Amino acid sequence: MNSANPSFQIAPASLSDLNALRELDRICFEQDQWPLIELIAVLALPGIIRLKAEVEGKMAGFIGGDTHRTEGVGWVTTIGVLPEYRRQGIARALMLAGDEAMGQPVIRLSVRRSNYSAQRLYSSLGYHYAEVWHRYYVDGEDGLVMEKNNLKND
Repeated sequence: MNSANPSFQIAPASLSDLNALRELDRICFEQDQWPLIELIAVLALPGIIRLKAEVEGKMAGFIGGDTHRTEGVGWVTTIGVLPEYRRQGIARALMLAGDEAMGQPVIRLSVRRSNYSAQRLYSSLGYHYAEVWHRYYVDGEDGLVMEKNNLKND
């Protein structure tokens, strides 16, 4: 799976990407890092969407998604792009590829209330605010649940 931008490509991630994902998670989510077992799970469990953005063979970004097919919902469980690769279309490309890979009528995610740049990106992709998870993050910050409806009205 290649993106339109030749400077990076989107590809499936695997357990061999564990060290790169650990580093990305540490840098992008300093307060909210996933435990090692969760990172292994997102790279190894069946049914999980796991895509990476690579720049010159280096993981520059990652998206993980979990599909709840019986509910018709996909959850973006994590998305991150290393700071030096931000504002180059990588997060947008990962979101679009993750959405397509999940293939669900509704896609949801949570985002920190203070993460305005991510909220702007998600809004530009058709997400809207659905609910608030009070004190969701480790430091007590609220999580905003955003949702996108993929159903086409013919």
